[in-house]
Amino acid sequence: MLKQFLLLQSFSFLFNVVIVGGKLIGGGFSAEENPFTPKASLVRYWNKEIRGESPRSEFLISKASPLNAVDSATFSKLAAANSLPTRFPDFCSVANLFCFPDLGASLEKHDDDVKFSVYDQKNFTNYGNARAGGADSFKNYSRDGNVVTDSFRRYSRNAAGHDDKFTVYGDNSNVVEEGFNSYGTFGTGGAGVFTNYQNNVNNPTSRFTAYSDGGNGRSQTFKTYTHDANAGNGQSFTSYGKNGNGAPNEFASYGASSNVIGSGFSNYGESGNAANDTFTSYGTDSNVPQNNFKNYGASGNAAVDTFANYRDKANVGDDSFSSYAKDSNSEKVNFVNYGQSFNPGSETFTGYGKGAEGNKISFKTYTPNSTFKDYTKNGVAFAKYNASTTTANTVGDGKAVNKWIEPGKFFRESSLKEGTVIPMPDIKDKMPKRSFLPRSIITKLPFSTSKLGEIKRIFHAGENSTMDGIITDAVTECERPPSVGETKRCVGSAEDMIDFATSVLGRSVVVRTTENVAGSKQKVVIGKVNGINGGKLTKAVSCHQSLYPYLLYYCHSVPKVRVYEADLLELNSKKKINHGIAICHMDTSSWGPSHGAFLALGSKPGRIEVCHWIFENDMNWAIAD
Repeated sequence: MLKQFLLLQSFSFLFNVVIVGGKLIGGGFSAEENPFTPKASLVRYWNKEIRGESPRSEFLISKASPLNAVDSATFSKLAAANSLPTRFPDFCSVANLFCFPDLGASLEKHDDDVKFSVYDQKNFTNYGNARAGGADSFKNYSRDGNVVTDSFRRYSRNAAGHDDKFTVYGDNSNVVEEGFNSYGTFGTGGAGVFTNYQNNVNNPTSRFTAYSDGGNGRSQTFKTYTHDANAGNGQSFTSYGKNGNGAPNEFASYGASSNVIGSGFSNYGESGNAANDTFTSYGTDSNVPQNNFKNYGASGNAAVDTFANYRDKANVGDDSFSSYAKDSNSEKVNFVNYGQSFNPGSETFTGYGKGAEGNKISFKTYTPNSTFKDYTKNGVAFAKYNASTTTANTVGDGKAVNKWIEPGKFFRESSLKEGTVIPMPDIKDKMPKRSFLPRSIITKLPFSTSKLGEIKRIFHAGENSTMDGIITDAVTECERPPSVGETKRCVGSAEDMIDFATSVLGRSVVVRTTENVAGSKQKVVIGKVNGINGGKLTKAVSCHQSLYPYLLYYCHSVPKVRVYEADLLELNSKKKINHGIAICHMDTSSWGPSHGAFLALGSKPGRIEVCHWIFENDMNWAIAD
């Protein structure tokens, strides 16, 4: 009995707890919470590392791992033994991670025409094969979802006169991966129609492999594809229409008004006969598009390929055409209004029309920022080549404004005055909901470009999958050398964030974030303003989310900043609706001249200061006043 009492006393001293009514209380966590959970451990770490006069950040504590004590110990052991993949689904679920589900083969059979409404997260295998006539339709498929993954395999193979219709597919979703493998191959007649496909999606990925190969007179149409989409480089068409006969394919309004969207077409229309491909309004009004056409129309016969309004009003980006219409016969390739960009990007044509016979290739109103290498010297006509590209839009005061820089995303310090009306950007967090991992687990997981293969194995990221790209991008960015004057670190645990912040600022710190998302995409009135550390030049650490399976932050500190907090008022009623945190960079001399802040505010590096808000779920650390 005495031994148990002494152990309990030692326990009480170690964790700063007291016993009330048979319950343990203290240490900053509730009586009901096990003191061995990651959250309780984080509370103790804060109390140990941060000076008492600094208020504890419940916002940061809320992002602690939700694992209980037993699961935390179990998964820590599995991580140490390099065996986490064996419990991957369980680990993702209980640790609140962002993972794509492992789709198994579907045993569903649909022998008759089906009209699907409100359907999602499915793997269709051997669907609609050898069907004669009729139609299958999907309406409201995977709409308004978060982390969506769908798969169609051997879909409409060997069908005759069979139609497939996808209406409102994947719209308004976050992090989407959809794959069509062996779609409509060896089909005769019929049509595949995609309407409103992946519009208003964040980080979309769609792959069409062996799409309509060997088809005869089967048409494929994509309308309003990835409109208003954001940050996806996984739109790929591989072996599309190969060995097809008389197969018209139409892309109408592809990637319009999208931000940083990439698409790849490989082996497109190879060895096809009398193909008819039309790209209308492709990449129009988009920001930093990345389009890659490789081995397009090779060895084709009597094909007609038309690009109308390609990259019109686009902002920078890169396009590449490699081995286009190579060894083809009597093909007609027409580019109308090509590359009339808002701000010019780069276009490269390599091996264009090489070895072709009897082709007619024409360009009208073509941008000057292109490179042509190894292309046929016969049958290529340029009209208005080297025509000047459109110039940036201007506002009344003559400042250049890039429409892709959202109003209010960047602003001047003078705007932070009580009574000023200011546009508020969309500060909503568009990342999947995730939690930190406890330090006991994260220290056992690899995180470097040299171990990407191991990381992908742990998180079940298939080769060239969406998760493959997400992991590669995040790790690569974290290993990027810091910019001039920058101190940076990527952190996957709250303890690591505390360590980084205190190493820069000391142990007397305050964590702040914008209170909520009220006022987003609206005009607001600046209320009471307070300058942190007296509004003087100060040190600060800003932490921004990175997309990764667990909660990962890119934390950095740059010199010469001022930090402000300000009440935000509703425009008409002047009622307080939010409390925003803003950081002003007083030295922009090392920023690139094409930085969005200068496009939006109309200046150059080093000439102005630039301010921006701290968005939802991002953080700013500053020395406590």
